[in-house]
Amino acid sequence: MIVEERMITYINSLDSGNSPFLEELEREAKAAYVPIIRKEMQSFLKVLLHMKNPKNILEVGTAVGFSSILMSEHTEENCQITTIENYDKRIPLARENFKKAGKDKRITLLEGDAMEVLQTLEGEYDFIFMDAAKGQYIYYFPLLMKLLPKGGILLSDNVLQEGDIIESHFAVERRNRTIHKRMREYLYELTHNEELVTSVIPIGDGVTLSVRR
Repeated sequence: MIVEERMITYINSLDSGNSPFLEELEREAKAAYVPIIRKEMQSFLKVLLHMKNPKNILEVGTAVGFSSILMSEHTEENCQITTIENYDKRIPLARENFKKAGKDKRITLLEGDAMEVLQTLEGEYDFIFMDAAKGQYIYYFPLLMKLLPKGGILLSDNVLQEGDIIESHFAVERRNRTIHKRMREYLYELTHNEELVTSVIPIGDGVTLSVRR
């Protein structure tokens, strides 16, 4: 845990909620143990979207489409969202949710391994949301930088690993050590890359907010 549980509960109690469709989708996802972005991250994402008003969004990691739909509800109609998912069982669920929400014209789901899909993308995305396999962030990074214009935002979720990121390599469970090492490398790259200005923020499971100079 990064922030004391009582504080998280209080902050989330102030949340004004989402559309009825998203509220139901969140309940269904939690019941099925499908990970979606946490309440405090939802609020943070909404604020960023209204500040940036992006035209082209790229999301790495779709799951059942919750965050894609949330982003579509907090951007203008001319904003296009491209999202990448590799898990076969979740892809049809996400597509169905996009249709039910009436957002299938604005959200494009690309199937396949993100490393492969990212290499096929062209153009620029002024808002990129990274919410995929944490151990792959460091490998996705150079591909994302090719797509991120000056002034563009790169938002990465789940970067502090429930606080384990501050532990030594040997204090982390053996099965998590590779992810721990790679995430530390990713955080160092974000905060020391001369083309980015980055803040590491301890909300949810930790996020980084980077802006390209």
